[in-house]
Amino acid sequence: MTKTIRVATDVGGTFTDLVCFETDSVTGESRVTTAKSDTTPPNFEQGVLNVLEKGGVAAGDIDFMAHGTTVVINALTERKGVKVGLITTLGFRDTLEIARGNRPDFFNLDYEKPKPFVRRALRREVPGRMNYRGEETAALDLSGLAGIVADFQAEGVEAVAVSLLHSYANPAHEEAVLAELRRLWPDVSAVGSHQISREWREYERSNSAVLSAYVQPVAERYLRRLESGLAEDGFDGQLYVMQSNCGVDSLEATARIPITMVESGPASGFWGAAELGKLIGAPDVLALDIGGTTAKCSLIKDGEVTIMTDYWIERDRTSAGYPIMVPVVDLVEIGNGGGSIAWVDDFSKLHVGPQSAGASPGPAAYGRGGRDATTTDANLWLGRINRDYFCGGAVEADMEAAGAALQKVADALGIDRDEAARGIVRIANNNMVNALKLVSLNRGHDPRDFVLVAFGGGGAMHAVALGQELGVKKVVIPTGASVFSAWGMMMSDLRRDYFLTALADLAPGASAGIEAQFAAVEAQATAQFEAENVSPGKVQFKRFGKFRYQNQEHTVEVPIEGAVTEAALAQITEDFHAAYQKEYTYRLAAPVEMVGLHVIASAEVGKLTPVEQPLGDAPASDAMKGRRKVDYAVEGIHEADIYDGEKIRPGMSFAGPAVIEDPGTTIVIHPGNRVEMDRWGNLHIILKTAEVA
Repeated sequence: MTKTIRVATDVGGTFTDLVCFETDSVTGESRVTTAKSDTTPPNFEQGVLNVLEKGGVAAGDIDFMAHGTTVVINALTERKGVKVGLITTLGFRDTLEIARGNRPDFFNLDYEKPKPFVRRALRREVPGRMNYRGEETAALDLSGLAGIVADFQAEGVEAVAVSLLHSYANPAHEEAVLAELRRLWPDVSAVGSHQISREWREYERSNSAVLSAYVQPVAERYLRRLESGLAEDGFDGQLYVMQSNCGVDSLEATARIPITMVESGPASGFWGAAELGKLIGAPDVLALDIGGTTAKCSLIKDGEVTIMTDYWIERDRTSAGYPIMVPVVDLVEIGNGGGSIAWVDDFSKLHVGPQSAGASPGPAAYGRGGRDATTTDANLWLGRINRDYFCGGAVEADMEAAGAALQKVADALGIDRDEAARGIVRIANNNMVNALKLVSLNRGHDPRDFVLVAFGGGGAMHAVALGQELGVKKVVIPTGASVFSAWGMMMSDLRRDYFLTALADLAPGASAGIEAQFAAVEAQATAQFEAENVSPGKVQFKRFGKFRYQNQEHTVEVPIEGAVTEAALAQITEDFHAAYQKEYTYRLAAPVEMVGLHVIASAEVGKLTPVEQPLGDAPASDAMKGRRKVDYAVEGIHEADIYDGEKIRPGMSFAGPAVIEDPGTTIVIHPGNRVEMDRWGNLHIILKTAEVA
């Protein structure tokens, strides 16, 4: 067989996406198939099987498959996990209750901390103690564990988290508790905090273990059902699961610690944006993913996606949220997508989101009973979306329902429907601009130095307006933008991130100890990969250190090139000073210490190579399908050229006002902007702000 078939599927809150690459190994020619189908909660695996059928892809023909899903984050936010018991060190059962004093609603005297996922009666203790150096100061006593197990079983506990003090430095006590727990209760789902994170911060590490245990049975059942469903359809290849760190991992490894895929969908899109930036010669990228429920954005500098472990869910202006110490792409997420609901508060102020119409009933225009106006309804009403080509022609737009929904908003504001629709689009854009500023301006980066790469079903709809507001010079809409997160999985490596707390002053003589710690982590990673039949020669490493000025609380991560030698310490110190100044605008004449290390271990497992096409000289008029009036919300109403996205070829160029329509998304080109398609099928929109600059 001369053809290789690679498939990626991405389960979102509204749609499940498919990208299939069929490559001829002889000629190198590639055929790309994309498809979308409705997400099918709670049986998410059915949506994956449905989208394969819709895309005409036979499971038995697939050579490589990568999968991203929202099942973990959904289980957490919708509280659909299992009952969890926590075993911790004697005297520390209230760590989850005490939490942090970082309440965002600081002046609210009635503020209540987020409720722990484990009630106090199910938080149990065992004697024994390690110190921060990993030295045993009190022997572990497991004599009471049998009673704890009996109590958990009587209470209907389905999963157990084990988080003992200072286990990041020495996990021996946690390993002993887990071994005895599994001997006493072989069927229980159990996880130790050291399996998730080897970084300090007791509350964050304990909460991470609890949340991992909370979703573990749910996620494992889902992954096994997906595996079984694919096998029944003939799939016998390797199934990889997208991780929150922009890499993929095996289903077996993910099923053991599924919390690592808490943000798998966004991660793949941002990784794809980084790879696309390298491909087109734009390594500095502002990446924006607008789906049906949320908008997510991330900043990519020098082609590198930033990975962090300071990740929180449900954190907002009134709640501190819950920490999860797993490697997650550094992103900002807001409740603004195509299905975000517009509403008017008691002070006659218009809001958009975070509430969403979701997949069911969806926007009012879907004709499924939705009565609330959404961003999609507003775009449709203003002519930005073609009412005669709604959802690629798959859905007949219910303009009467959309109009009625907009009228409710208009009546509440005392304006007409057109003005209400414009207001919804402008508020949605403003929310997204603020999110993009959080990952750029707030961190010392000028957005004018970056290319805005927009994807997701709604990304292209709003990208030009956002780019103009931020002053970027170019917006890039990738080929297959509506399913770009699935495309990003095809560009991902098998990847694991290792974090380890390791204190060391950057003083003369420190290099040998630091190098030894890096070497030990890399040896551990190599052994894990080798146990999964990945040869050591295929494994590549990247090193980072977490540094701070002495006596400070938080750290700045700095890349480390090559071995840590005495000669390298001075350069590492200077790199920290520069990174610290970039983040905080100043530097100190103070000693620097390393707090921890970060090692990325990766190996290629079937990465896709994009195929170039020759640039042609055919006129863009060949792709025109007509003209219509489009309301641009800020620039007024214009007669816009309408283009068929499937007929635009590399080398074609034209100017706005225009709208490009393809089955998955609509690209709104504002007046005065120029468009051209590159040799990989990506659309480059040169903004008029660039010409002024």
